[in-house]
Amino acid sequence: MASYKILVKPSAVKEIEASPKRDRQRIVARIQRLSSDPRPPGCQKLSGQDNFRLRQGAYRIVYSVNDDELSLLVVKVGHRKDVYR
Repeated sequence: MASYKILVKPSAVKEIEASPKRDRQRIVARIQRLSSDPRPPGCQKLSGQDNFRLRQGAYRIVYSVNDDELSLLVVKVGHRKDVYR
């Protein structure tokens, strides 16, 4: 299976940097694993959108997948209480 190219929006980078250090390391590792499997077990498609959601502890990673270009765009990363607002 081909490897997907991971793109991260600048706003998502700021959200990752604002998270606590131990959570940040887990979030980044989880995002890197998406390059080999963009739809791992546990991911869910968000209703009404073309985005997927992946859980990492109390944080959520919202991303979209473009299978034609083999790319993945991380749209938003945040705590579960306010990531969908």
